[in-house]
Amino acid sequence: MKPFLRKKFKVISRIFSVLFLVCILTFLFSSKVYATNTDEVGTSTVPYTLDVNLKTNNDSQNVSSTLQMLLVLTVIALAPSILIMVTSFTRIVIVLHFVRSALGTQTTPPNQIIVGLALFLTFFIMSPVFTKVNNVAIKPLSKGEITQEQAFDKGIEPIRKFMFEQTKKKDLKLFLNIAKIDKVDDQKDIPTTVLIPSFIISELRTAFIIGFIIYIPFIVIDMVVASTLMSMGMMMLPPTTISMPFKILLFVMADGWNLIIGALVKTFY
Repeated sequence: MKPFLRKKFKVISRIFSVLFLVCILTFLFSSKVYATNTDEVGTSTVPYTLDVNLKTNNDSQNVSSTLQMLLVLTVIALAPSILIMVTSFTRIVIVLHFVRSALGTQTTPPNQIIVGLALFLTFFIMSPVFTKVNNVAIKPLSKGEITQEQAFDKGIEPIRKFMFEQTKKKDLKLFLNIAKIDKVDDQKDIPTTVLIPSFIISELRTAFIIGFIIYIPFIVIDMVVASTLMSMGMMMLPPTTISMPFKILLFVMADGWNLIIGALVKTFY
């Protein structure tokens, strides 16, 4: 037999061996296994199956605890989104990205630094709210003084108050009209599902306004540098290459991080 045919025969034989093994394992695991009930003498009787009944009290408690655990895991999975959407994180991170774009430093500071700074500023701004939530909801719940529903209602109130202070009335009216809610006598009548998107839209508008104000002095520097290069006949030299050191120098001399972070934090008070 030629070497080529011999190798081909070995490959085919291996394939058939694997298929035969798979068939045997499939047959073994697909066959029904019965548990036999033996009496005192040791003789086997008719096979029986095990039925699961969820109507007893213990089983119902197990099901409710499982659902509670699933709910807790869902909240933990959505915690980053909740932190971003109902706190000051959105406005801060957008403004910091505007600062980096206005300076012209493409990856400096990097995204990790910007997100980390935004997170710590968010904890600083939201610390009174988080402290109040801990005092009125988490601590009483851990002591067993209130139920989970009461803890949720009391814990969401400080966050709703913070969002109402930062939300424009125009955005609230927009989502109230979309939700077809006509009569609202008090802030308590506004659902949280209407308040959260209104708060996000307001935060985006405020962040873009601050970003526009930050851009103005850097645009002036770009225009001055571009006009100077044009007057000198250096049309092939990119203006951004020359203007970026001047923008960084202006930002450092004016102590830009102090001014921007201070003004940004004060917008929440």
